[in-house]
Amino acid sequence: MKSYISFIILMCVSFQLKASFELPGSGTVIYPSGLKQEFSFGFKWDKQNKLFTIGDEQYPMDQMPDSYSIALTLAGDDQAVFVQEFANGYISEFEWRLGPHVIKLEKKRLEYPVRGDYILWIDQYNYYLKNGNPSVKIVFNKDGINYIIPSGITKDNGRRR
Repeated sequence: MKSYISFIILMCVSFQLKASFELPGSGTVIYPSGLKQEFSFGFKWDKQNKLFTIGDEQYPMDQMPDSYSIALTLAGDDQAVFVQEFANGYISEFEWRLGPHVIKLEKKRLEYPVRGDYILWIDQYNYYLKNGNPSVKIVFNKDGINYIIPSGITKDNGRRR
């Protein structure tokens, strides 16, 4: 009987833990001056305490949010980008490791014109900026990230690194 009760308690604890996740995030920004700076920005869902952590901030929530979007705002001349979560000013590039994923904004002059000379990499796929306010949407599931989808971009026919 004791082992049966222990099993039930263990199953309840396992279910609670499985419904929570932690996605550590870290990266590097490069400013237009060439200065590099490290940053930390990840997500955590604590189902038991009903807390969702975004970066360094915790928010009480009844349920885990479906998604979170990172906005990339181009400067008027398209030569720099503002990403509120990563830096206090305009940057030229960034690389962000979020759990098993890598999201990177790279400035590179190509043979054909693309907006701001920017390439946005999400894992091994690259995209070009289409408008002045593209975004990267992280869609969550109970284990962490379900998928990552950009908007305001043009896909480069699935070109891989």
